[in-house]
Amino acid sequence: MRNVTRKIEQYRDIINLPRPEPRCCPRMPLEKRAAQFAPFAALTGYEEVVKETIREHEDEIETC
Repeated sequence: MRNVTRKIEQYRDIINLPRPEPRCCPRMPLEKRAAQFAPFAALTGYEEVVKETIREHEDEIETC
């Protein structure tokens, strides 16, 4: 069995190089990349629930 543990010193010559840019097409903007994963968000609708809860509690405070 081979030992695959490597040390960062082995990558010293490439560690600070810039990421390669694709030649065939431009990179996708961050907004579009994020949108690809939006359907898989675990907490879909969470923000609306939080806003509604805040509104309900503010109404209670005002009536006291």
